[in-house]
Order: sequence, then structure tokens, then C-alpha cells
Amino acid sequence: MHFLYPAFLFAMASLAIPVIVHLFNFRRYQRVMFSNVQFLKELQEQQASRRNLKERLILVARLLAIFFLVLAFAKPFIPHNNSVAIGKQQIVSIFVDNSYSMQTLSKEGSLLDEAKRHAKEIAASYGINDRFQLLTQDLEGKHQRLLSRDEFDDAVDAVKISPQSRDLQQIVDRQESLIKTQGGTASIFLLSDFQSNMGKQSALKADSGVNLNLVQLKANMLPNVAIDSVWLLSAVHRPDENEKLVVRLHNYADQEAKRIPLKLSINGIQKAQGSFSLEPRAVQNDTLAFSGLKAGWQHGELVLQDNPITFDNKFDFTFNVKNQVPVLLINGGTTNQYLQAAFATDKFFVVNNTQDGNVDYARLSTYPLVVLSDVKAVSAGLAQQLKVYVDKGGSLVVFQSADADLNTYKALLQPLRAAYPSKLMAEATKVSSLNVQSKIFKNVFEQLLENPDLPVVKKYYQLTQPTQSISENIMSMAGNQPFFASYKSGAGQVYVSAVPLDEEFSNLPRHAMLLPILFRITLLSGHNQPLFYSVGKDEIIEAPPIQLNEKQVLKLVKGSNSIIPDARTQEGSTLLYISDQLKETGNYELKKQDSVLSVIAFNDNRRESDMSYLTETQLKTMAPGGNFINAATPSLKSELNNINIGLQLWKLFVVLALVCIAIEILLVRFYKVDRQVAAVTT
Repeated sequence: MHFLYPAFLFAMASLAIPVIVHLFNFRRYQRVMFSNVQFLKELQEQQASRRNLKERLILVARLLAIFFLVLAFAKPFIPHNNSVAIGKQQIVSIFVDNSYSMQTLSKEGSLLDEAKRHAKEIAASYGINDRFQLLTQDLEGKHQRLLSRDEFDDAVDAVKISPQSRDLQQIVDRQESLIKTQGGTASIFLLSDFQSNMGKQSALKADSGVNLNLVQLKANMLPNVAIDSVWLLSAVHRPDENEKLVVRLHNYADQEAKRIPLKLSINGIQKAQGSFSLEPRAVQNDTLAFSGLKAGWQHGELVLQDNPITFDNKFDFTFNVKNQVPVLLINGGTTNQYLQAAFATDKFFVVNNTQDGNVDYARLSTYPLVVLSDVKAVSAGLAQQLKVYVDKGGSLVVFQSADADLNTYKALLQPLRAAYPSKLMAEATKVSSLNVQSKIFKNVFEQLLENPDLPVVKKYYQLTQPTQSISENIMSMAGNQPFFASYKSGAGQVYVSAVPLDEEFSNLPRHAMLLPILFRITLLSGHNQPLFYSVGKDEIIEAPPIQLNEKQVLKLVKGSNSIIPDARTQEGSTLLYISDQLKETGNYELKKQDSVLSVIAFNDNRRESDMSYLTETQLKTMAPGGNFINAATPSLKSELNNINIGLQLWKLFVVLALVCIAIEILLVRFYKVDRQVAAVTT
């Protein structure tokens, strides 16, 4: 047992007062004269014995009353294993969850208001000289310092709802980073509703010298439906063409959602609407069709009506409708006439021709498709730059030359995990099958004939398949030999032909299959900007290469909000680091001075949409060495004192002192010594 105020134990000296009083009885007895006291002798002896017993019992009661009262003022306690050191300055780090889910109403108002009130109660339970850290989901730099109690209360009052959502381990690590720099005794408090998505229900990694306390605020279970994601079925968007948008809807509740209205607007004009129903905890994809778009950046907005949780009812996205798509043809000398003629049939495709020795590597990433044809020997520099281009999301089509240096093609294609030509096969054959399930042939054939006219092959290069490649045969020859195949490489795609575009090898250059294959590959190619990003999750944005000088900066602008990201050029693209600058969702224009380079959409992180919470058992499993505190407890301050100090006994000793005083009163009042009658002998 320890004492919070051990100096009060000096008051034990007061135990001598009742002892002195009992030893020196200053009561004056009245003398009564009797003629004969023979008959009173036995009575006097009995009364003296009873009086001595009564006085000793009263003395004991008084001594115990004083003893227990002194102990009560000394504040005795039995310390817990994780009790803080009494008398030393303590560092208290308090996390206040200010994510969207904390807008939920409870009996005490919103959960955020309740968390802020409890944060102040926690600070009030510590000493005036202790120091406090406030942390929120924003993980702001200004919160990486210690505050006095008054400064802490002011900082808590300024906390507002944030779109950020962090893991518990990330929060604890941030709290410990400040504590380790300060040293001394420290305690961590996490005030949150503890949604299921905040942790993986595995033990939190926390320093053994830090007291970890989880304070859970109880929220009402509410139904919620949200838009999780969207995507367009068309890879390239052309003016006035039909578009189809797939919307992924998620019912996060344990009850069915019926007839939820959904509305789609593009550039502020309503394009489609509908309603849907979802089973409990179900995920469903719905398709919305629209058309009539003009060239330029499109601002898309999806809105559903779902109360009472509304923060995830709106979803923004952007995409670019292009008038033209550029294609780069790299050749070994003269331009391949068949490729030039194929792309010239549609003005949507803008062809740029260049020789293999004059390729502008800095502009490679601006082309969604690069076609390599009739190059005898691929240089090491070109091979390296094409690999970077494909890894970043570009598409490469390879038609070897009739007299190709196979070793250089192997050096190009093997690192891309694509098949490479190993030897020339001078035997006639024919394309035997088409992979009609491939996305290349999607919507190409109205009706597939039983015996279609397929390309005839006079001679070809045998393609050697690399190990661990992700491949798809688009057209195959006899024996399942690849004639034209695609390979996944990095974020891009590589297409390899077994024959050059030369009529001495096959009739593919003049065959009807060449045109739809080239067009579909082009439409499916390119580095397309994502339709949207998530606030708090995507902190790095990849944009096309942007040339900047020292006086030029890039800005993300939405109305009066303006953000200057850190722009860095890396491997043919521009990376924008927004960190935690972006606080508001919506569509932002990426501007270089006054010109708009692109439009980028940001949405709230859908992690907050799931209104299910960790149970007390799960939280205790995650923090086996910490303390779980239910915020609904009647006396949070008493609970905190028990955690910080230990099992306090002063109330027990006050009760014992009162019991001893009561015993003394009963002894004085009801213990009589003069009721016995003396026996008289005759």
C-alpha cells in the first residue's frame, strides 16, 4: 500500500491525546458519607471492573477512529502494474477521433462533442504541471508539441470533422514519436467510436513503458448505403459517342435498402437517373448510359439520397473527351505504308512517324500507343526507354523487320516479359483460330462465321514464351503457335506479331483483320488519368509530363481553394505530392499559370461508410496491456483516477473512522455500569 500524501501520517501523533485523557482521569468524585459500608464492598468491586472495561473499549474506538481518519487524509492506494509515477511530471497524449463517423448522434449529442468533453475530463484528472498532446485524424504538424492544460482545452475546442481516416497503429506510432523525444512518464488515450476498419484486430505495437487507454464512445447503429467506386466501359472517349458508367453500390447495413434514388450529372447537366435496392451487406454494380458529350474535361457527379448518413452520398469523377488520339510509329527507314494507310482511314488518329535513331524519349509518355515496325536492330537505349514507357502504362506493338537482328529483339522483349522471336520458320501455314473472348475483339463482330477468312502465313518467326509471363493469344496458328499475342508488363501492355507487315511473310498487311486490331489496340491503350482519387489515401498523383521552369508552379484550384503540390518529374511523368494539404472533396483544376492541364476529382475515403464497430472483447485483444474504458461510465474521472493511481482506499478508511465513532457513541450511551444491585446478607 502506498500513500498519495504521506506527510499526513505525521498526524498519527494525535493518537496520544485519547491515551493521555484516559491515563489521567481528571474527573472529581463527590464524597458521600455512609455510617457503614460493609454491605457496599462487593458492589463497588463489580462496578469498578465494568467501568474499566467500558473505558478501554471507548479508548480503542477513539484510537481507531483517529487512526483511520489520518489514513484517509494520507490517501492510501494499492498501485496497478501500469499506474503512473506519483509526483513526477507526466506526458499525456490524447487522440480525438474527428472522422466522418463521429458526426453520428448519441444521447449526449454528436460523438465528436462527447469526445471533446471527455478529452477535457482526462486532462483535468492530471496535475497542473503535467503536459498534454492533442492528436486528430489530420496528424497536423502543430499537434507535435506539448501543451499546458489551458492550451490543451483551447486546442480541443478547435477540433472539427475531417475527411481523413487512419489505422490505430498509425495513430499510436505518431503519439509515441513525440513521447520518445520527451522521455519521462507517459500515457496514451484514444477517444473514438472504434469502427471495424480502424484495425485488423491484431495486437497494437506500443512501447511497454507507455500506458495505453482505449476510451470507446457508443454510437447508435444506423443504416448506410454508399457509392464505392465508378468506372467507364470505354477506354477512349470521343465526342457525341455513347458512354456507359458502371457504379458500384454498397449496403453497409444489416437491413435491406429499398428504392434508393440515384442521379448522374455531367458538367452540371443531368444525364441519367434511376433507383436501386440492395440486400443487407450486399455489393451491386449498376450501369448508367449517357451521350452528347463535347470535347474537353468532363465534371461528373453522382448523388444518391440516403439518410441520416449523408457524407458519402456524393461521388465526383472526371474524364477527358478527346478530339484526336496521337500514335507514334517508329520505323527503321521509310514509313510502313500499311500502318500509314490503316490509321489514315480515321481522322481521330493522328500519326507521327520517326526513325528509330531520332526518337524523342521525353515525349514518349504523351502517346497512348507506340508501334515499332521494320527496325532491323533495336538499340539498347531505345529498348530501355520503351521498357520505361510500358512500365508506366503505355502500349507497345512490335512488328519485326524482314531481316531482324533477333538478339536485339530478345534484349527488348525479354525484360518486358513478352515473347521474342527466336528463329525464322520458312514453312507455310495459316491462322487457325481467333480468341473472340479477348477484349481486342469485343463488339467487333456482329456475327462470327463458322469458317472465317483468316490470314495465310508463308513464313514466320517462332516466338519463345518467357517464364512467369501474363499472356493472351489473340490469333493462333496450328499447334497453338502464337501469331499475334498480348503480354502484361508493368502497368502497360505489349503486343507481338510473329510476322512483319510484309507480304512476303503473310497476307496480314492487306487482310481485313489488321484494321480492327490496330484500332481496338489504340482505343484500349494509353495512360489514362484515374476517374477519381480518395482523400487521405492517395497522396501522390501521377500526371502527364509537364515542363516547368523555376518561376512556374502548378496549382490545384477549386473555387477559392488553392493548393500548391510538390511537383517532381520521374521517368517520363510528373508526380504531384499533395500530402495532407487537401481538406475538401470535389473536382480540382490542375493549372499551370492560367492554363488548365487537367481536372482531378477527389472523394472521401469510403472506409468511414461502414458503421460497424469493434467490440470490447476485440479491443482488449488488440491492446492486451492497456485499459479499456467505456465512455458511458457514470464517473469517468473516478475511472481515470483508478487507472492512473490504482485502487484508492481513502473512502474505505473514512467509513471505518465513522464506524468507530459510532461505536464510541453507542458505548457511552448504552453501556451502563450502575445497574447491578448489591446482595445484602442478614
